Amino acid sequence: PRVRRQRQMCIRDRHMDSKQDYGYLELHIEEILKKNNISKNKLCKDLDIPRANLNRYCQQRFQRIDANLICKICYYLNCDISDLIEYHKN
Repeated sequence: PRVRRQRQMCIRDRHMDSKQDYGYLELHIEEILKKNNISKNKLCKDLDIPRANLNRYCQQRFQRIDANLICKICYYLNCDISDLIEYHKN
C-alpha cells in the first residue's frame, strides 16, 4: 500500500500562521500630490502607471509595494522615500 506523506508547512506558511502583528505602512502619495498641485491622472500618464494601481496605493489597499514604482514616484515628486512611506508599529 502507498504511504501518504503529510505535507510540511513551508516557512512562509508558518510565519503567516503565527498571527504576529508587525505594524503597517502608510503611503502619503495623495497628500504630496495635493501639496504640489499634481493630479493623479497626470502622475499616471507621465509615469505610465495604471490608475487602478495608483488608487490602491492612495487608498492604503495594497498587499505589496513595487520598489521600482516607488522609485519612479520619488524621482517624479522630487521627494525622499521617508516622505512617501511611513511605518507604524502596532
